[in-house]
Formats: sequence, C-alpha cells, structure tokens
Amino acid sequence: MSFAETLRTALDAIRSHRLRSLLTMLGILIGIAAVILTVGLGKGAQNEVRSQINKLGSNLLIVSPGSTTTSGVRGGRGTASTLTSDDANVLANKTVAPDIARVAPVSSGSLSLVVGSTNWTTNVVGTTPDWLSVRARDVAQGRFISQDDLDNARQVVVLGSTTASELFGLRSPVGQSVSVNGNALTVIGVLQSVGASTTTDEDDQAVVPQTTYATRISTSANRTSLSTLYIEAVSKGSLSAAYQEADRALRTSHGVTAATADFTISSQQSLLATATSTDRTLTVLLGGVAGISLLVGGLGVMNIMLVSVTERIREIGLRKALGATPAAVRRQFLLEASSLGLTGGLLGLGLGVVGALALPHFLNQPVLISPIAAVAAVSVALLIGIVAGVYPASRAARLAPIDALRSV
Repeated sequence: MSFAETLRTALDAIRSHRLRSLLTMLGILIGIAAVILTVGLGKGAQNEVRSQINKLGSNLLIVSPGSTTTSGVRGGRGTASTLTSDDANVLANKTVAPDIARVAPVSSGSLSLVVGSTNWTTNVVGTTPDWLSVRARDVAQGRFISQDDLDNARQVVVLGSTTASELFGLRSPVGQSVSVNGNALTVIGVLQSVGASTTTDEDDQAVVPQTTYATRISTSANRTSLSTLYIEAVSKGSLSAAYQEADRALRTSHGVTAATADFTISSQQSLLATATSTDRTLTVLLGGVAGISLLVGGLGVMNIMLVSVTERIREIGLRKALGATPAAVRRQFLLEASSLGLTGGLLGLGLGVVGALALPHFLNQPVLISPIAAVAAVSVALLIGIVAGVYPASRAARLAPIDALRSV
C-alpha cells in the first residue's frame, strides 16, 4: 500500500468517528491556543514595558540625589539636595566623561499654572536645551527653549500636550501667557505627545529655562540644587562606560566613596530588567500550565488510538492476511494519530490568533503573536500526535492475523 493510500485510509478512519476525533483534538487545541496566548501576552507586556521605559529617552542614565536623615528618620531616595549645576558641568566635560554625549540638569516642582480663570497644577521643569534630545522628545508646535533663553533667563515656557489642553482647550497656546508663582511666562511651544511612562504622564508638564526656574519660580533656599540629572550616552554600546565615568566623576566631585555615595545612577537596562522580571516569571508559569494541558491532550490521543486498535482488530487481521506488512499497519495508525495532533494544533493556532485579536479590547493589554512560538506550537502538536500513536500503532502491528480474525 502506497503512502497516499495509507493516508487516505487514515483520514477515512478519522472521518468515520467525527465526534470522537473532535473531542480527542480538543485537548491539543486548548493547549496550543493557551501556549499562543500565553506567549503573546508575555511578549506584549514586555514590549509595553520597553516602550514605556524608552519614553524616558534613548541611551539614558538617570542620576538621582541621595536621601536625607532628620531626627533619625531617613527619607526616601531623592529627598536630599546633593546634586547641583556644578555636577552637570563636570559631566558635560568631554575630558572627564568622553562617552557622555549630553547632560540635561533638571530642577522640578509641582506648581499651579494660571490662564485667566483657569488653573492647572502640573510638574514645572527647569532645564537646558539639551533636555529635548536627551529625553528623545519633539516639538509639535512652536519651538523649544534656546541657549539664548537660558543665558538671559527669559520668561518662556514649553507645555506638554495635556497641560496645553487643560489650560487652553482647543485654542493654540503658542504666544499666549501663563502665570506661575506670579510670573507671566510666554508659551513658545507645545511638546509632541508621548503618553504616560512608568512613573508619570509625560504629556503633563511645563518646561522652562533652568535659569528662569532658579531665579523666578523656585522656592528652594538652594537655587543651584537639582532634582535629577539626565545623561545621554554616545551610543548604546557606550552606556556602561558612560555609567562608570559618571559614577567616578561624581564621587570625586562630592568627595565620597562607593559605600558613602550621596547619589544613585540607574540605567534603562536595569529599569527594563526589573520591570520585565515579573512578566517573564508569569509567562513561564502560565506556559507550564499550557504545557500540562498539551500533555493531557497527548494522553487523550493515545487513549483514543488504543480504543481504535481494539475496535478494529478484525480489520487489522484481515489487512495483514491480505498481505499488509506490520510496517504498513504501523504507518496507518501513526498517520491517524499525527493527523489528529496536527489538526488540533492548527485549530489551536487559529483560536489563539482570534484570541490575540479579541483580548486587547477587553484587557487593555497588547497580545503579540510570535511566529516562532506559533510554528513551534504546531510542531509540538504534531510531535505529540506521533508520540501518542507509537504504542497503539506498535500494538496493532504486532497482532497475529489468525488471532485478530477470530476475535469477536
């Protein structure tokens, strides 16, 4: 019997027991769909985290001040005023830190912006023109603050899209006046929207020249103190070197050691690794559950094939009496089992794709179908069918024709 005839016979046997075959494939179908959706949810979550962190900027290092201790009570990270404008100047020196491309010092505070009878409390950021590049932002309307604005402490402000919408509605804010702490600032631009990051709404802020913030807006006693230093490395490959240079330069400038450092430096890689660790663990856990369901599906295929062998003993005996070799009989049952596994895998893949399209509308979470995971899942389903069919097929091939023909 040729391979084509064996395959046709195997498919006819499956079609003759449609309901039983469908129920057999159901375990594999559910397992494959679970694998596809589990991997898709994991990849979607990791991509979402990566996207959120990338909104902070490219090739980014973030330097935060240390903590304060008052009456024995330790404050959280960033509560001290250990970073100053001098630190930014040191890090911007190419001789000291050749792998640092740009430095954006930031002083910030939550302040109320007033336009006529409308007010809105937002994060007011005092910084330099390099902030736009370091934070990988763009201007949607108008322009960003310039070096001339910084040098002359001009009373200008660039608004985030959310802030502009809250203060001006549908009107264009460029050229309008905004009052902050009694200071009238002219709106010169609106930032391109990037949405929320892992820490805050990046579209809800107002950016002013650092000198303007220090001399007119800040209420701090130390006008040169900074809340954050954003550092852009020359490239992703030099991020580690930039980290080492920044750490060494700041420790030297502050006269501290690694054990007594009054600042902390974090990188995108460390933030990403921390943020995705839980997603990865959850993906592995759910993948294990999906794997168990695949195992159950494989046992279902083996069980049905054993039942099929028992039901078709007389047919097997007749075929062997007419000249069918044990290899031909074994091949037929293996083809039946593998067809059940492959069909279940393909149906599971289809269900997984449908689920990946539908779930984001209910979970507000992207689901990314991995082509590698899809091919691997279908291949595993086929393999499960083959493995589950080996024992039943071998049992059928070992039947003696005379014993099979006289069985009831």
